[in-house]
Amino acid sequence: MKRIFLILIAVIFINQAAGCSASADTAVPKPQKTDCVKVYYFHGFFRCSNCYKIEKYSREAIDKYFAKELASGELIYEVINTDEKDNEHFLKDYKLYTKSLIISRIKGGEEIEYKNLEKVWNYLGDKEAFYNYVEEEVIKFLEADK
Repeated sequence: MKRIFLILIAVIFINQAAGCSASADTAVPKPQKTDCVKVYYFHGFFRCSNCYKIEKYSREAIDKYFAKELASGELIYEVINTDEKDNEHFLKDYKLYTKSLIISRIKGGEEIEYKNLEKVWNYLGDKEAFYNYVEEEVIKFLEADK
């Protein structure tokens, strides 16, 4: 069991070091690309029901509207716990003060632009409005890449 855990950690580390690679909690391996759009959901160890709802709605919206882009690796979705030591840098990188959904454009393996989708908190009571907001913002980032 310990050996499997160490192998998993090694795979995660290698994936994270490679620009636009898929995260460890992604079910299907994606082709590695140096140009892509990443959508991150950032959370800590302690979360309320609204925090879980943001994660759930975000994942559902991404899966619903961007299955092709996810499959090709053009779009990557990652859930990251910023309370874990290796992820603390994201708090400063994105000036995070609460649970957040961030869209990031990667070119040549380097982030060139990002946006914090702060309005997700406003749409928690309206699932379709939440989905539409996420869809519109992700489309803007994907289209700017073309």
